[in-house]
Amino acid sequence: MRAWTVTEYGHYREVLRWGEVETPRPGPGQALVRVAAAGIPFAILLKIAGTYQVKDPLPFIPGMELGGRVVEAGRDCPFTPGQRVVAFIPRGAFAEYAVIGADDGFAAPAQMPDAELPALASIYQTSYLALVDTARLQPGETLLVNGGAGAVGSAAIQIGRALGARVIAAAGSEEKRAVCLAQGAQRAVNYREGSLVEAVREFTEGRGADVIFDPVGGDVFDQSARSLAWKGRLVVIGFADGRIPTLAINRLLLKNAAVMGFFLGSYRAQRSPLVGEARARLLEMYAAGAIRPLVSQRLPMEELPTAIELLETRRSVGKVVVLPSQEA
Repeated sequence: MRAWTVTEYGHYREVLRWGEVETPRPGPGQALVRVAAAGIPFAILLKIAGTYQVKDPLPFIPGMELGGRVVEAGRDCPFTPGQRVVAFIPRGAFAEYAVIGADDGFAAPAQMPDAELPALASIYQTSYLALVDTARLQPGETLLVNGGAGAVGSAAIQIGRALGARVIAAAGSEEKRAVCLAQGAQRAVNYREGSLVEAVREFTEGRGADVIFDPVGGDVFDQSARSLAWKGRLVVIGFADGRIPTLAINRLLLKNAAVMGFFLGSYRAQRSPLVGEARARLLEMYAAGAIRPLVSQRLPMEELPTAIELLETRRSVGKVVVLPSQEA
């Protein structure tokens, strides 16, 4: 099969190699999937560079999010040949075929297009669990979503609205502000041209945001932390800005507020039953039309470096995916 491989850590433009490799075989409890679409999460830049929380052993095929169809199932595997599946795996998605484990995936919604499947693999589970389990978002509360035009941010806007929250979103351009509104935010702010603190204060009549969903970090985190309501909860998802922020703890003390981290991988490592519950609830939301992955760009698998560059340079909105050449 053809796949992208990394034999040394470094910048993706320098270390990614496209070529023939041996097709993997599924073991017990595993399935071999023909990849129909693979997602480009921001973590891919870190994994290829060797700066992610956990380093992949060299050499490896990168890629964590995929949708596809099972072509072979190992012994005691819950998936069957011909079944469409969604999967979130440690590595291996940027290839014609990938092996998934029993706990890595679930049956894909019959009506969901292939290109949307990778979004369901991780970013919607991240947004759902961060808002429901970590932040305990309640109907009627105000949710501030930073990076609202990105993949995980747009998912958080949709899920927040589905949970009954009032949603305000922050983005870095007028184009991205419009994307936030299209995803369901009741107000969106271009934080490069206006005060995020003032916008939240106005939107909440001075109260502040009950929950802040932050995959950005940097200056946006600094601004939004000043917008927490009394007993507010700020959930740290990632640091797309590149700078890991710090926070004066007295701000939390004065507001009886909390800052919490969220990492989907730890739920999987702990084999939390909440992952299965999140998947089931997301399928219900999709069937009801409450959520719909925003896929802005579809590129051929062979153009993976170009797809990654769209994230690196912040020229993407929603999800970027790569597809087999004949389907791109």
